[in-house]
Amino acid sequence: MKILVIGGGGREHALVWKLARSPKAEKIFCAPGNAGIAKLAECVPVRAEDVEGILAFAKKESIDLTVVGPEVPLAKGIVDDFKRSGLRIFGPTGEAAVIEGSKVFAKEFCMRHGIPTASSETFTDIKEARSYLLKHPMPVVVKADGLAAGKGVVICKDVTEASAALEEIMVERAFGDAGSKVVIEEFLHGEEASFIAISDGRNVLPLATSQDHKRVFDDDKGPNTGGMGAYSPAPVVTPEVHDSVMKEIMTPVVRGMAEEGREFTGVLYAGLMIKDGRAKVLEFNCRFGDPETQPIMMRLKTDLVDVIEAAIGKRLNSVRLEWDARPAVCVVMAAGGYPGDYEKGSVIKGLAQADELPDTAVFHAGTAAKDGEYVTNGGRVLGVTATGSGISEAINNAYSAVSMITWEGAHYRHDIGRRALKTG
Repeated sequence: MKILVIGGGGREHALVWKLARSPKAEKIFCAPGNAGIAKLAECVPVRAEDVEGILAFAKKESIDLTVVGPEVPLAKGIVDDFKRSGLRIFGPTGEAAVIEGSKVFAKEFCMRHGIPTASSETFTDIKEARSYLLKHPMPVVVKADGLAAGKGVVICKDVTEASAALEEIMVERAFGDAGSKVVIEEFLHGEEASFIAISDGRNVLPLATSQDHKRVFDDDKGPNTGGMGAYSPAPVVTPEVHDSVMKEIMTPVVRGMAEEGREFTGVLYAGLMIKDGRAKVLEFNCRFGDPETQPIMMRLKTDLVDVIEAAIGKRLNSVRLEWDARPAVCVVMAAGGYPGDYEKGSVIKGLAQADELPDTAVFHAGTAAKDGEYVTNGGRVLGVTATGSGISEAINNAYSAVSMITWEGAHYRHDIGRRALKTG
């Protein structure tokens, strides 16, 4: 079977890494891929956003199965285009991907279907938004409506910060057209968790739970990023919480989307806030999380190709996932300055030594090959991932590998997984 993975980050490296272990995978391509992915797959110089270019390549190579990593091609309708061409592809249609593509749609959808989430208001006029802030208790969360690479969310402790966020999103257009509308919602207290499941449009198959670390600095300080690390499982998602999330959130979403003519096949990701054993939705994504995919794929024992084929064939109710009982931890190593401006081209040292460690995988995100060496080529550069007999050992194993890897200006958090130590 010829498999094409779309994307070029740590998530896609983890997916390629897992797919390559399937006996069904004869040849794997990745568009555009990165220097680490190139060790497992043939990288294709086509951007993930170039839907026409990817479709042309898939037709030319007679690709048997395509797996979409990032959200942008999904929102642009790549699944629809592939299906019209008779090609098998895993992911939601453009109409279903709107659950991530528009935060306004997601909030209104939750209200229509009784899915627990924070109260909110939507604005297209900055003056009206500012007037609302003066009457609303602080803190609040200000969100750009559209896709913003995981960065269009600002937690504001007072009116001054909230007004500045509105200015950045709606006037300065820091996130482009994603800021034509904003959602202002109540700030939810509790502990965050990522609940990721696969849907075939009818059935919902939950993956192992995980928890992301969004802020760039230790102790959840600094601006939001695409994710600075993750671990799986998330102890805050107890069996009772897990059951309630499936009953009150995941299953109602899939049913509601089908009722509204937006049947959802693919990966459904709910970002949750959990307090006192109850979960509320912070956001929905229509694809695998990054960096949550890295520890989840490390723990998944079941053949991922089998799972994806069952989802496409609407046979998920026949699938039972098998997991490595050991926890896994992913520490993201980023370029200095990320998520702001950062330099590219720094030589990465120590990768070979880290790769040799047992129970460890170094997933490349923003890397390139130059003159026989690996160099930095993005904000998030590596996702160093390791398992252990317990969460403490998994953390130690991941940071042992991190300590071997260096480049000028490398930055990473030192507290990934700490919450699990407190609750595990």
